[in-house]
Amino acid sequence: MRNNLLETPIEFLKGVGPKRAQILKKEIEVFNFGGLLSLFPFRYIDKTKFESCGRLHSDIGEVQIKGVVRRITMEGESRRKRLVVKLRDETGSIELVWFQGASYMQDKLIVGKSYVVYGRVNAYGSKLSIPHPEIEELRQSNNNEQQHFAPVYPSTDKLNSSGLDSKGRRKLVAAIFEKASASDFPESLPEYMLKKLSLIPRADAIQSIHFPKSEKALK
Repeated sequence: MRNNLLETPIEFLKGVGPKRAQILKKEIEVFNFGGLLSLFPFRYIDKTKFESCGRLHSDIGEVQIKGVVRRITMEGESRRKRLVVKLRDETGSIELVWFQGASYMQDKLIVGKSYVVYGRVNAYGSKLSIPHPEIEELRQSNNNEQQHFAPVYPSTDKLNSSGLDSKGRRKLVAAIFEKASASDFPESLPEYMLKKLSLIPRADAIQSIHFPKSEKALK
């Protein structure tokens, strides 16, 4: 009989390693696979909904948009150095800004390619921007609008700059579920109570907390 997968030290999860493991331990006290799954999302992104650049305003909050990168520039010096990316769709444009991890993002993004972007719209005077957004290349798979809600996890600047933001942690959580089986999630309630309350299996419940396939599944 194998040891419970959820007790595996977090550094052994693909995509983590010793350096990221130390950050997870220090920032959010995650020491093993189970610890990562125990940090539930506090909200979800509806991946089927996109806003247009022309409709963005300072009070709109967090949005998901898609467009083409038209310009990539590194501005400022030393601690004020930042990456500024102009993203345009058919209705207008907005700047995406990175103060941390600027060099990494500069190497990752390509002018002329289309991307899906998620983040909070920020206003500096009359100018709008999205600081440190989640961004991924627009491919056929995400252009067809995956029918599920993407989890958003509590984070810190250190996690975000280390690739352990919500997008990075989604990948890690998904990797755990790929390895796990129902036996890794033993029930904490007796059988009679599960039947009486019509509760779904604990394994299904935890997976639906992280990756609900619909609003009904989330409820």
